[in-house]
Amino acid sequence: MLDWHLLGLSFVTVFLSELGDKSQLAAIALSGSSKSPRAVFLGTAGALLLTSFLGVLVGEGAAQLLPVRLVKAIAAIGFTLMAVRLLFSKPELSED
Repeated sequence: MLDWHLLGLSFVTVFLSELGDKSQLAAIALSGSSKSPRAVFLGTAGALLLTSFLGVLVGEGAAQLLPVRLVKAIAAIGFTLMAVRLLFSKPELSED
């Protein structure tokens, strides 16, 4: 039986996290300079599906080896460290 709540939660979480990220900007740049935006869409959609699939497999494997609470704690710590690093990092100056 499909868990519709989990499906919706996964969709919203990934959708919101992917808005404005580097892969979306790359897709915009590729489609703007391409004569086949459909091919760019299919390529980027396929890549997102594959990376999501691999993430689910790794997450499932980690959850079988480790307690789910520990996996969630590791993910939370990782995201927190990335956020703190981004918050306190100095902007890189381009040398154009």
